[in-house]
Amino acid sequence: MRRALFTEEHELFRNQFRHFVEKEVAPKVAGWNEAGYCDRTTWKRMGEEGYLGANAPEEYGGTNAGFVYDVIIIEELAWVRAHSLLTLLHCDIVMPYLVKHGTEDQKRRYLPAAIRGEKILGICMTEPSGGSDLAALKTRARRDGDHWILNGSKIFTTHGWSGDLFVVAARTDAAADRPHEGITLFLVEAETPGFTKSRRLEKVGLKGQDTGEIFIEDCRVPAANLLGGEGQGFKMMMDGLQQERLVCAVSAVMACRRSLYDTTEYVKQRTAFGQPIAAFQNTQFKIAEMATEIELGQALVDRVLESHVAGESVVTEVSMAKWWTTELHKRLTSQCMQLWGGYGVMLEFPIANDYADAAISTIGGGTSEIMKVIISRRLGLG
Repeated sequence: MRRALFTEEHELFRNQFRHFVEKEVAPKVAGWNEAGYCDRTTWKRMGEEGYLGANAPEEYGGTNAGFVYDVIIIEELAWVRAHSLLTLLHCDIVMPYLVKHGTEDQKRRYLPAAIRGEKILGICMTEPSGGSDLAALKTRARRDGDHWILNGSKIFTTHGWSGDLFVVAARTDAAADRPHEGITLFLVEAETPGFTKSRRLEKVGLKGQDTGEIFIEDCRVPAANLLGGEGQGFKMMMDGLQQERLVCAVSAVMACRRSLYDTTEYVKQRTAFGQPIAAFQNTQFKIAEMATEIELGQALVDRVLESHVAGESVVTEVSMAKWWTTELHKRLTSQCMQLWGGYGVMLEFPIANDYADAAISTIGGGTSEIMKVIISRRLGLG
């Protein structure tokens, strides 16, 4: 089915990137999962080919081609299960903070290296005691001449082990009337003294996607690295969540497609009671149901994507898309695994890994429960 937002030029780009992925990404996925992170050579190859700056300004090394090109990259990486090469975080969650809120000096210092794949970007929001409640963060920052001194800790930081530059949220005004008013964002280089990458955290799934714990102790950050305005951090984070949750939904739908594709091929070949599993009506109905749900999810995501690209505020709809598609991801991988029988729970088969990976999708970027709270409130229910 032709997707209205994707032009002929987009599809030509997709074919070009798909060829790159088949040659230089897909063969490495298993190795990344075993190692726990993506190698830097591939990040740099992505940069060399122009795949890390599709939506970034040309004056800093990007192509300014538009967000839809980044969506294509996300989809094609999700298809080959390259969850380690997390361009959606690097390009579509963290990089926009620099593009939208960075000073000219900050942009020239950091954007070109990030677009070339030489500096990997991350964001430090979540804290051990706060979870989804960003307004309750406890990391503190106090001014000391030409520097800010940061103290605190962060948890569940994606690229927390491999990242080079982080957007760090800290409280600069503990006496603010409302908790969210005293939050400020800082650009912190990983090698800054007092900024310590503690360890890579072991997750149920997404084994190749490094997730770390960060300790921040008397970390002196130049005042020039304050991002946006002092006390504006919470608003900036909220503004970025629409795109963050949209790319989560984009990735989830494509991950569903791959799981169902592999399962469909499997049931055609696997026999039981003298015939292919695909010949049983239960299998046919399950496949039909899942295929339909994927198309429903894709239609929702594409509608929200079109509005987002047009510059509209679609917080309600993107929350719906993130919640529904990631829950579909969990439900669908569970049903697919059932069709694989005993082989489905063997880690040598991809569906078992898909099932584990899906468990994380409903949590990262805002839990399903938080999505429902947002939707409810915007419907006037609280």
